[in-house]
Amino acid sequence: MLSKKAQYAFRALSHLVDKFDQGPVLISEISKKKKIPLKFLENILLEMRKAGFLESKKGKGGGYYLAKNPSKIPVAAIIRVVDGPIAMLPCVSLYFYERCKNCDEKHCGLHDIMAGVRDATLHILENKNLQDLVRNSSKNNIFGK
Repeated sequence: MLSKKAQYAFRALSHLVDKFDQGPVLISEISKKKKIPLKFLENILLEMRKAGFLESKKGKGGGYYLAKNPSKIPVAAIIRVVDGPIAMLPCVSLYFYERCKNCDEKHCGLHDIMAGVRDATLHILENKNLQDLVRNSSKNNIFGK
């Protein structure tokens, strides 16, 4: 399940996709348009900047903007930054692997099922990007446009 933080991150990023190539966007504008608490949004945007998805400009005319084309930013990458692993079990995670206690992965039916779930989920999330997110939200008005 996506956290509220991840949902806010996608809302904010969808606004930045709409403003792509128009210069930096003020945090207060994003907060107001997307109904995201300002302090929470500041932390999210800073995290996105540290991960390399956003750039920022200080001073007059400053704000945040996408560091690269939204079609080059996979949804899965954003989820990993904000929420961590996509896999439902640590023993099937590609980026956050941890061996489960008292489990033999080679003979665990749950491991095998969850690896399949991970693969199916990743197939979708790795092949969808921020541009797709905005394209879909404009059809369905999911992000409060």
